Amino acid sequence: MSQPSIVQSHRLLSLDVFRGITVAAMILVNNPGDWGHIYAPLEHAEWNGCTPTDLIFPFFLFIVGVSIAYALGTKKEKNEPQGKILFTAFKRGLILFGLGVFLSLYPKVFTEPVEAFKHVRIPGVLQRIGVVFFICAVLFMKTSSRTQIRIFWGILIFYWAMILFVPAPGAGYPNMEKETSIGAWIDRTLLGENHLWSSSRTWDPEGIFSTIPAISTGLFGVLVGTFLRRKDKAAAEKVAWLFTVGAAAVILGLLWDLEFPINKAMWTSSYVLYAGGLASIALAFSYWLIDIQGYNRWTKPFVAYGVNAITVFVLSAVIVKTLWLIKIGPAGPGQLNAQSWMYAHFFAPNFSPINASLAWAIFFVLFWLLILWWMLKKKIIIKI
Repeated sequence: MSQPSIVQSHRLLSLDVFRGITVAAMILVNNPGDWGHIYAPLEHAEWNGCTPTDLIFPFFLFIVGVSIAYALGTKKEKNEPQGKILFTAFKRGLILFGLGVFLSLYPKVFTEPVEAFKHVRIPGVLQRIGVVFFICAVLFMKTSSRTQIRIFWGILIFYWAMILFVPAPGAGYPNMEKETSIGAWIDRTLLGENHLWSSSRTWDPEGIFSTIPAISTGLFGVLVGTFLRRKDKAAAEKVAWLFTVGAAAVILGLLWDLEFPINKAMWTSSYVLYAGGLASIALAFSYWLIDIQGYNRWTKPFVAYGVNAITVFVLSAVIVKTLWLIKIGPAGPGQLNAQSWMYAHFFAPNFSPINASLAWAIFFVLFWLLILWWMLKKKIIIKI
């Protein structure tokens, strides 16, 4: 055990670790060797319900909110000019959105640019992160914590009412189905089917309408970050409050689930509370273990992932898509791309199908860890 760190510092080691664990988990679940063979906890719920994989994205948005409170808190307290701060936040949000669109276009944009833009998916993970980051930054700078709490609940109630009481034109009745909910209709109307998730074209798990409650997930993190920064609260008291608030949110989410099911694809209000509560508990435990008790010798791999989170997310996706472009062997139905060839020769023969798929995913996580460890050692941190 190392000496406890200074808990009032402007950067929480536990937050970097929590972010790193979340991003490493994201890389793991996004890169199985074989999509047909995946352990159940590493898959998303089919529709309603929540698996461990379904917690990764809301955890990251929660962390974005906490980071906003730490990054902008001192500037807000010093009454620094808000215009410059919010312009910087807007640029960061726009860059994140642009990177997400680029990943949707790549690599087709270089071979069939007209077709690529004609069918580019506009919503996406990075796009949602960018939107939530900017809106939460504006709310943090412009409003008090009391107002943020009201907005948090207002969004959840508004979304619940819209989904359960407003029918989509042509659907006949309000519902939570993939293609006939009011959210799916709004996304199709605003973006068109050519610019939604290619696997469906009729709805999108990161669509415009479901991004509204995702803002509440970010605000949950903002409120937690604001509380953690308070100097009038002892560290132990902060941990107790975070555990209490987290447990209460989980319970409320489970109760709301009885009427408005927990659903990651629709980002339901019950899901916001349930996932946000678990994120609060996880951060409280990390904060107590790492920043208060000083158990931090094991943290470096996750810090490496945490400080370059967006970088590894983007580059890992680019590398995978690039490997798909490289063809090995004679042309024809049996031709493999570079990733499939490596998987077929080094992983599939040595494990059962499901374990080979997991082994590839773990290999991919460790491969990026080597790169990120080197970057951390060289103090290379790419900030968006």
